[in-house]
Amino acid sequence: MWFTAVDYIIFALLLILSSAIGLYYALSGGKQRTTQEFLLANRNMGFLPVTLSLLATFQSAVAILGVPSEIYRSGTEYWFLGCSYILGLLIPACVFVPVFYRLRLTSTYEYLELRFSKKVRICGTITFIFQMVIYMGVVLYAPALAFSAVTGFSLWGVVLTMGLVCTLYTTLGGLKAVIWTDVIQTLVMFAGQLAVIIVGTAKVGGIQDVWAIAVNNSMISGINFNPDPFVRHSIWSLGIGGIFLMLSLYGVNQAQVQRYLSSRTEKEAVMSCYAVFPCQQLVLGLGCLTGLVMFAYYQKNEIQNPEMIKVPDQMVLYFVMDILQDFPGLPGLFVACLFSGALSTISSAFNSLATVTMEDLIKPHFPNLTESRATLISKGLALKYGLLCLGMAYISSLMGPVLQAALSIFGIVGGPLLGIFCLGFFFPFTNSIGAITGLLAGLIMAFWIGIGSFVDRMSVPTAAPILNVTSAPEGGNLTVVTTLLTSAAAAQSISGLKKFYSLSYMWYSAHNSTTVVIVGIIVSLLTGPTKGRDVNPHTVYLVLPKLLFFLPEEYKERLRFGVPHIAEVGERHACRLLKDKSDSPNPNVEDKASNGFLNGHAKGAEKDMEENDSGFSRPNGGHSYVVQETSL
Repeated sequence: MWFTAVDYIIFALLLILSSAIGLYYALSGGKQRTTQEFLLANRNMGFLPVTLSLLATFQSAVAILGVPSEIYRSGTEYWFLGCSYILGLLIPACVFVPVFYRLRLTSTYEYLELRFSKKVRICGTITFIFQMVIYMGVVLYAPALAFSAVTGFSLWGVVLTMGLVCTLYTTLGGLKAVIWTDVIQTLVMFAGQLAVIIVGTAKVGGIQDVWAIAVNNSMISGINFNPDPFVRHSIWSLGIGGIFLMLSLYGVNQAQVQRYLSSRTEKEAVMSCYAVFPCQQLVLGLGCLTGLVMFAYYQKNEIQNPEMIKVPDQMVLYFVMDILQDFPGLPGLFVACLFSGALSTISSAFNSLATVTMEDLIKPHFPNLTESRATLISKGLALKYGLLCLGMAYISSLMGPVLQAALSIFGIVGGPLLGIFCLGFFFPFTNSIGAITGLLAGLIMAFWIGIGSFVDRMSVPTAAPILNVTSAPEGGNLTVVTTLLTSAAAAQSISGLKKFYSLSYMWYSAHNSTTVVIVGIIVSLLTGPTKGRDVNPHTVYLVLPKLLFFLPEEYKERLRFGVPHIAEVGERHACRLLKDKSDSPNPNVEDKASNGFLNGHAKGAEKDMEENDSGFSRPNGGHSYVVQETSL
């Protein structure tokens, strides 16, 4: 037990502050009495808190524990994931965020009903719920396991404490509390990581010594151009596969989209997405530097209690307690940093799960639900998902290293979800049959590879991290190198299905989303593609006319696949409303929707408009939205 009274106080203050923020927003403002306030913070959040919340949502304890552990074991090759952040955040900012914001959605999966049908929406919602419930288990279990291992605390006592605190402030304060606690927790995460890097570097002898030791031990990786998709990490898997992973996280995931939608304006929503890019680079850099400092430190110092490190992810917290034990308060700061990452991610998951369950699965079946009743149910859902998260923590203990487990989950389930949104955005001729078939094909392929890889890995026993101790030429000290050894069977060449199961986890998202798109296009063409005039132009992003901007207008028009221009839809809608108004016994009554179209901008998002009033037909039915008439 390396914790002092000061450490306990700092750690307890984080939990108390998080709970206090939830209580504050439960008792102030609108007191979370409406679903708009509870689920979307009244769409009134500023640029900075949204940015930090976007960063915190998937930064989490997974990155704080997993990235340094990955660098410590495998070198700096993982750093090349930062190359994927450019397109992985640029595309959401330019494509997904503007479309979602203009449609004034609450649940991301409302888009699937607008573009395809209600069945597609439900399929997407259920897939997302499954993804986030599994992911919550990983995020909750990993820091609790590491914390209990090095402090002696009860593992499930830590899990229960984290889960209940997070459930408390999420249920009481809604999205506004989640975002503002994310802000505080992000600052704590940065402070904790910087403290470890500064103290660790000083103990090694300076940043020059850290770098020299890393170089001398071949820890600074060059660019691996091997195109083999079965190689765990290469520039292709990290740079290209990472783009698809980032798109599934920051482009279409409800937990992130909900933050965009809570922004005051579309401009602030887009700016927050852009601002995440340098922040993500900083976070990745800090994680990699922590790993290098940890490696250099244990090249100079012997690990005192190697039996405490049962899994690689515990190495980081062991290192922190080792170097910070002489600085009362700093171990508590880092543990607070670790738990801040976990709390920010879990609270975001609770809130987003409550949102999609309410908007996609409950409200459509109970259209007359009162606002107060809907808000109460939303809070109850957040509470129930919090309790479910505690149960899922056990399963995550079987998934291997936390970083790979977390990214694998998003690749396996997030990849197909990304694919179905890409079908809707970029291929206007695809239909709901193609979308559902593509999603199912993507999920089958994803779980085939994912579960096959998991079973294959479990069938080949691996050794725990062991210590190779050799004499050091300097000062008579021992050089300790921790390596992860696998059995000889794992090193042998594999073929057949086992080769298929060894696909790099960084390709999961790209492979599975591509499967959805290809199957969805083929099935749509075979079952009768959707006609362009039946597609709501607000729900598609016609990428080909934009990429081939140099073509004559005639050819660019053909690349629209018959999708009407937004201005044309507005004209037809306005004419129809004017006709209806002239036929009305009370022509002086103004129509809010018609004013929106006639004035060329939305005065509000009017849901539940009839198909005949929307200016285009939608064979599958569903809602229509009045949105700002900006060309996509």
